[in-house]
Amino acid sequence: MRITRRLPLRIVPVLGLVAALLLPLLGLSAPAHAAPTGFRIENGRLLEASGNDFVMRGVNHAHTWYPDRMSSLAHIKAKGANTVRVVLSSGDRWPRNDTADVANVVTQCKQNRLICVLEVHDTTGYGEQSGAVTLSRAADYWISVQSALSGQEDYVIVNIGNEPYGNTNYANWTADTKAAIQKLRGAGFDHTIMADAPNWGQDWAFTMRDNAASVFAADPDANTVFSIHMYGVFDTAAEITDYLNRFVAAKLPIVVGEFGHDHSDGNPDEDAILAAAQQLGLGYLGWSWSGNGGGVEYLDMVTSFDPNQLTIWGRRIFNGANGIAATSEEAAVYSSASS
Repeated sequence: MRITRRLPLRIVPVLGLVAALLLPLLGLSAPAHAAPTGFRIENGRLLEASGNDFVMRGVNHAHTWYPDRMSSLAHIKAKGANTVRVVLSSGDRWPRNDTADVANVVTQCKQNRLICVLEVHDTTGYGEQSGAVTLSRAADYWISVQSALSGQEDYVIVNIGNEPYGNTNYANWTADTKAAIQKLRGAGFDHTIMADAPNWGQDWAFTMRDNAASVFAADPDANTVFSIHMYGVFDTAAEITDYLNRFVAAKLPIVVGEFGHDHSDGNPDEDAILAAAQQLGLGYLGWSWSGNGGGVEYLDMVTSFDPNQLTIWGRRIFNGANGIAATSEEAAVYSSASS
C-alpha cells in the first residue's frame, strides 16, 4: 500500500497559487493525471476505462486447434455472450499463433462486440505435464506478439498462461506469476492481466487464494485479475461460495475462467457456480464452445461447431437460470462512437 503524506489543508491553497504563478513563467504546464488506457481494477472490481463495471459472461473457444472456425465468434455473440476466452499457442506444444493471427482474432472479437481474453495454452500443467512450458516462456510469447495488442487495452485482457502448474511444485506459482507480470509490465503492457490458478487451474491447495494479495501488490499497475477453474474439486455449493467469497471479502478480483457441467475428475456443481457468480457479480467463462476430444466431448456446448445444435451443457449455460442469455451485458465500450 502506498502511503501519501498530506500537507495541512490551510497550506495547500497557498502552494497551489505559487505553482500556478511560477509554472507559466518557467514554460511548464501542470501535470495531468493520465486517463486509464483500458480495463482496470478498482476495489476488487473489473472496470472499463469509462468506469463501467464489467462482468464477464462468456465461453472459451479453442482457436489454436480450429483456426478455420473464426465464424464461431459471431455465433457465440449471437447466443448472448459479452466475452470470449480464446486459446492460443506459443508454438511450444502446438503450432504457434503468430502476430498476424493474433491481430485478426482481436479484430474479429471487436467486430462481434466481444471482449477478448487471450490465453497461452502451452503452460497447462507445467511440472507434471510433459512438454508444458513456464509462465516466463509464455510472457516471452506475449512480448513477441505485442504489436497486435498495443492500443487494444479497451478490448483485450491478457491471460498469461493456462493452468500454469499441475500438482507438482505448485508452490512456485506465486513467485513465477509475480515475475511474469513484472516482465510484461517492464515490456510496456498496460492491459489488465489475468492469472490462472495452479493445480490444473483448480487451486485445491489454495496457493492462489492465500497468495493472491501479494501477487496483486507485485503488479506495478495494480491491474491483475485472478482466474479459478471449477471442475471436480468444486462439486459442492459450500466449496464454491467459500472460495469466491474469500476473494470478494479481500477486495481481490476473481473470475471463473473455466468450468463445466461434468468432468472426469468429478461432477462440478454448475448450478451453484452460476448462482454464486450472479449473486456476487463475478464473471464466468464456460468451457467450451465446441471441438473437445479425448473423452470430454460432453463439454461441447454445440455439436460440431453448429450453433443450431446446442447440447445439454450448451442449453444450460446459455439459456438456463443465471445463464448467459439472462445475465450478460455488452461492454460499454461498444456503445461509444469510437468503437
